[in-house]
Amino acid sequence: MTAKINPEPDSDSDLWVFGYGSLMWRPGFEFIEQVPARLIGEHRALCVYSFDHRGTPEKPGLVLGLDRGGACRGIAFRVAAKLRHDTIAYLREREQTTHVYREVMRSVWLDDVERTRVSALAYVVDRGHVQYAGRLSLSEQLHFVRQGHGRSGLNRDYVLSTVKAIEAEGFRDAQLHQLAAMLHE
Repeated sequence: MTAKINPEPDSDSDLWVFGYGSLMWRPGFEFIEQVPARLIGEHRALCVYSFDHRGTPEKPGLVLGLDRGGACRGIAFRVAAKLRHDTIAYLREREQTTHVYREVMRSVWLDDVERTRVSALAYVVDRGHVQYAGRLSLSEQLHFVRQGHGRSGLNRDYVLSTVKAIEAEGFRDAQLHQLAAMLHE
């Protein structure tokens, strides 16, 4: 898959945005439609130490990133062309506070009758960034999620809200669901 960095904010076409974590339950931007979608080539993982939204440098939390390999089910949001520039600016301010993500365009397959393929803006983890946590054990994830609290609230709430959004779309994420069960204990 080819990555196109920095989508053209002034393009005259609608923008698709792929949400796989908090964007699923709190997009924060206006959109025309939302469609269940699948991205192939990366998977959803709690692989980013949060020093801002869900933790601090002293007590990091964990947030989701798209990491290489596998596939990820999420939501594709279609944004009207006239709101493209403002939406990209909003997402950069929200997602790029520490530049742990690479802003890329990825092919996603919509879960519609035609199984339409669209190019969508996505935020993929930068494996060379200091906040990249890599593959942590479930007990390590639990530790960071329990301790995490940042300007956007408790890390625990972030995980549970994401699980709820995944369930609302009619699928499961085995590892996140297992972590959520542990958080309820």
